[in-house]
Amino acid sequence: MVTDIAGPVTVIAPHLDDAVFSCGGLIAAARGARVVTVFAGVPPADVPAPDCDRAAGFDSAEQAVRARRREDNRALGMLGAQPVWLDFWDSQYGRRHTPREIADSLQPVLLAQTDGMVVAPLGLFHSDHVLAHEACRLLMQAAQVRAAAWAALLVPSRGQAASALPVQWLYYEDVIYRRLPGVLQQRLAECLGAGLQATPVNLPVSQHLAQKSYAVNAYQSQVQMFGEEQLCDLCAPERYWSLSAGEPAQR
Repeated sequence: MVTDIAGPVTVIAPHLDDAVFSCGGLIAAARGARVVTVFAGVPPADVPAPDCDRAAGFDSAEQAVRARRREDNRALGMLGAQPVWLDFWDSQYGRRHTPREIADSLQPVLLAQTDGMVVAPLGLFHSDHVLAHEACRLLMQAAQVRAAAWAALLVPSRGQAASALPVQWLYYEDVIYRRLPGVLQQRLAECLGAGLQATPVNLPVSQHLAQKSYAVNAYQSQVQMFGEEQLCDLCAPERYWSLSAGEPAQR
């Protein structure tokens, strides 16, 4: 499936780097995309830095998140995008959240968008990525129910049914985690078990990947800790999927 980039684009990210790492080319191509990061909340100063933050050179969780917000703001500015930071804590800081909590916070952010595209994580491996994916699935399903109810109220005119331009939901492969053996296949199998067919979608973003590479380098606190395989994945093609309800294809 080939899809053009038309209308507003909102990218939903678990952490303060995931959107650019996984969708930087799309964000650049969209010109004015909005990037909503779920786990961008700043812990108070007395929350100690976990091992990952200390390895990146931070003394406290607050210092780490504030620095990563600055990196995110700089990277998204390079791509012409607008950051939106939600206040949920990264799981390494000790709070636990539910998909419904996250969906309830995302819903008002997305409510005003009536066309274009929402791009969400497939939710691979990391618990925060899984939560963000599950919250987005709840919102997508709720939007589908609303769209079906609205369509049922429409009265056909001269044999033509009126239709509104819907928001298209796509899901991106979570860069770095998609390289782990079996995790992508497990997610696609779970979607199929839930009645969702996964179809790969090609987006015209390849000409923007050089611009993405400059933005990726803004996240120095993260990139400095990556190994060779992770760095290679940052340069690999972006991949997107459509998840739609339907019967399995017949051979």
